[in-house]
Amino acid sequence: MGRSHNRFVVLALLGFAVSFGPAEAANPEPGEGTPAKAQDQSLAPASQAGWGTVAAELQPLEILASRLAVDSFDSASQGEVSAEVIQTRPVLRPAEVLEYVPGLIVTQHSGDGKANQYFLRGYNLDHGTDLATTVDGVPVNMPTNAHGQGYADLNFLIPELIDGIDYRKGPYFPEYGDFSVAGAVDIHYRTHLDQNFAELTGGAWGYTRALVAASTGIGAPSPRDSSMLSGTTPTLLGAVEVMHQDGPWKPPEALDQFNGLLRLSDGGNAQGWALDGIFYRAHWNSTDQVPLPLIESGQLGRFQALDPTDGGDTERAILSGQWHRFDDDGYSLVLAYVQHYELQLWSDFTFFENHCGNAPNPNLPCDQFEQWENRNFIGTKLAHGWYHDLFGNESITEVGLQVRHDEIHVGLNNTQARTVFEQVRDDFVSETATGLYLKNTTVWTPWLRTLAGLRADRVDMDVDAQLTPQNSGNAHGQILLPKLSLIFGPWNKTEFFVNAGQGFHSNDARGVTQTLDPTDGLPATPVPVLVRATGAEVGARTDAIPGLESAIAFWTIYSDSEIQYDADSTIGSTTPNAAARRYGVEWSNHWAATNWLLFDIDLAYTHARYTGDEPNGESGNFIPNAVSKVATFGVSVVNQGPWSGGIETRYFGAYPLSQGGSLRAPASFTTNVRVQNQLTSHVALQLDLLNLFSRKNYDIAYEQDFKVSPTAPVVPDGVTVHPAEPLQLRLTLKVQF
Repeated sequence: MGRSHNRFVVLALLGFAVSFGPAEAANPEPGEGTPAKAQDQSLAPASQAGWGTVAAELQPLEILASRLAVDSFDSASQGEVSAEVIQTRPVLRPAEVLEYVPGLIVTQHSGDGKANQYFLRGYNLDHGTDLATTVDGVPVNMPTNAHGQGYADLNFLIPELIDGIDYRKGPYFPEYGDFSVAGAVDIHYRTHLDQNFAELTGGAWGYTRALVAASTGIGAPSPRDSSMLSGTTPTLLGAVEVMHQDGPWKPPEALDQFNGLLRLSDGGNAQGWALDGIFYRAHWNSTDQVPLPLIESGQLGRFQALDPTDGGDTERAILSGQWHRFDDDGYSLVLAYVQHYELQLWSDFTFFENHCGNAPNPNLPCDQFEQWENRNFIGTKLAHGWYHDLFGNESITEVGLQVRHDEIHVGLNNTQARTVFEQVRDDFVSETATGLYLKNTTVWTPWLRTLAGLRADRVDMDVDAQLTPQNSGNAHGQILLPKLSLIFGPWNKTEFFVNAGQGFHSNDARGVTQTLDPTDGLPATPVPVLVRATGAEVGARTDAIPGLESAIAFWTIYSDSEIQYDADSTIGSTTPNAAARRYGVEWSNHWAATNWLLFDIDLAYTHARYTGDEPNGESGNFIPNAVSKVATFGVSVVNQGPWSGGIETRYFGAYPLSQGGSLRAPASFTTNVRVQNQLTSHVALQLDLLNLFSRKNYDIAYEQDFKVSPTAPVVPDGVTVHPAEPLQLRLTLKVQF
């Protein structure tokens, strides 16, 4: 790792020398009483949600969590979620806060220290491919990851510190590049706390969690001016979280994680900055997906592992900074970040099928494989916008530059009980992604606004294959992506949207340069660096009915191919899939029935199919794991005396497991409930009931070949599943100080 480390240090020093003093602003406090929408914001640079909390200042989050307000967004499927609603409903895992995005489902197929599975718009996004995710502007997705392209592990999130979530769907927004075809989600942390607090949570199966969070001003106190840097003092926010859980699994999951955050920030809307440091570490055992016939026959307990030695370790350290300035002429935004990341995963999906002839003990599961990586990366995002007239009309033009460089040491081994008996791949990878975009927003008439943009991306890859030198090489790909949005209205508090654009995701660098199968030496076909997708959408959103905000969107996305590098394979190879078309409709509703009672109803339908005759050389054109129907129903109670809380029911529709459609996973319902009571001015009690009706759902199911014992036959095209956790209770004591 010496070569990678030295190159990384040089790049880190250069990056911070260029962008010293980056930052973000402190969020203004929402007003008291009933919500007031951010009106007449059509030319605010709201698209900069990925820069931290800047967008939240330009479009203040409402106390009752409006997601769909008219005059705030550029598409019908764009929106935001506030901290108030996030805190009223429970989550089993941190990343499930993303389920506030209408139509987005978050599950798990392994241990809870591993990145989640994400589903949106007919995409099985695996662990993050085609869903660009940031936390305070810092990208979470990992290209050329040990486990999956675009791997987005959000287990380091602390939900209590989230100030808001901005989401966008479709490839229509110029400021988003790699992994954003299906959508993009920007998560913002708070810059200060109204009250410091400590929480202690206990729950079923050994669940224990402690969280302490506090903020304080640095220096002499003075009034905080929301629009000017002068007259404020820097604020230091810190949080520490430790957690352990075993879950219902056998053997116990034994998840141990540590999470720490430090943030120093100052300023307001006109000018501000912030510096952030995050450290996260986790270790766990996992019960991966297991053969469904064994569960149904009683040969294997519902929560029992067939290979009890699966699991993982991960570590993440982030240092980032942001700075912004707005004046009468325009605005400037700067973000810089540096990150270290480690991952080890031990998984076994086929058990006795492939490698027992080489394994030390053929009587124990011998198809386990280890995926590992050690990564350092650095990046920056720069944007400048200026206000001007265009043919006599009010207009904003923005130019942005995004650069990221990853130094990765990544590998794949065949193991038994976490002991390596065969190396498959060991690669040093250098990868640089550069994106440049130009966008213009113009108000042509009181009822017509346009957003036009053009984005250019280039990805450069260099692979040094240690075990199979023939797979070494370098490659690059570049792509030009047009974007256009038309916004009509408002008429009677109703707007109409037409959006179109192109996006892409990059492929794993190992699949791009690979020419030989590393196990049998047979020729392998390299895949393209970049894969293009084209999307379009028409929709509307309305506030015409008092208290009800509603949005509907009809959309389509065509992907040139579904090709991707299959890091789960025991040979580390490319899975070539055909082009695909998806289309669907989403209907989202947010109703503030009173100033303390909120309802959210979101429905989504998707039709997803491969295109062409006998795609992938098989009959049928179903896309495996493409979910067609998603629905969520949520109720939140806020500011009702000492009581607050919420309930959410999620419907996850049936989906095909095979291209022919003969195998299907069943639909599932899950209901979670939270009840909170403020016992005194400083003490609160919170009760979470997860999977309230203890339904025997499956978080995920796959079509999978497997062999369950040394003497059993291979089961071709079988079904493996990861059961959802049953009813569990978690009780939290919160002390404010």
